[in-house]
Amino acid sequence: MPLLPFSIQAETGQAKLAVLIDADNTQPAIIEGLLNEIAKYGVASVKRIYGDWTSNHLRSWKERLLANAIQPIQQFSYTTGKNATDSAMIIDAMDLLYSEKLDGFCIVSSDSDFTRLAARIRESGCTVYGFGAEKTPRAFVRVCDKFIFTELLLDYQEESEEDEDKPKVKPRKESKIDRKLLKLLRDAVDDQADESGWAYLGGVGQKINNRSSEFDPRNYGFKKLGDLFRAIPQFETEERTQEHGTGRQVYIRWKRGSNERSKRTV
Repeated sequence: MPLLPFSIQAETGQAKLAVLIDADNTQPAIIEGLLNEIAKYGVASVKRIYGDWTSNHLRSWKERLLANAIQPIQQFSYTTGKNATDSAMIIDAMDLLYSEKLDGFCIVSSDSDFTRLAARIRESGCTVYGFGAEKTPRAFVRVCDKFIFTELLLDYQEESEEDEDKPKVKPRKESKIDRKLLKLLRDAVDDQADESGWAYLGGVGQKINNRSSEFDPRNYGFKKLGDLFRAIPQFETEERTQEHGTGRQVYIRWKRGSNERSKRTV
């Protein structure tokens, strides 16, 4: 076992994560965005990708593996129509769960076969981050603690190549603020609000993630949650200086006078 990841965790408190990628159900183009996204949640101390590397359709993956220190795991397709890759990933995940000191797993696939695996890992007290296309079955999406659509990771790669002077918000698709989203946001604000109705943005974000694993402001064309709130007229925002520090914190409140209107729209 390499000692460096454990030392990093001990010194910085970062979570140790295992990254398991289903090559048959994942595009190579997402890898840069994927690893940058995972870095937000902890240190990827295990990085493995599964597939039949004798097959030509995985050729585009090969040059990216060495550059990103991802270990390829060979899995032959023994029978036509049966996905042996899924079984290999599941077996490895359970081995890692019991043999390594990990804080979480990143399961990269759009396949619903990993739904039970994600549930089992969570039952053991580890966090599960799912990564898959928007077509991913809802059962797998909802069982994860956090689920990120890989279409967003393609956007990340495109944005990283743009000039810094260009706008930071690049909508992937037209923003759609519907009643379901509005209710999710308002309920989270209400849960965190003080007597005057103001709620700290950080706490609101945690409540939203607890209620909806697939929620991400980037799904609506905004890089940050605060930007999404500012774009919704039913909410008002306020920046406050930290009580013990020089930074500023964002607070959210449902606009006064919007209550009657919300009864008709939410």
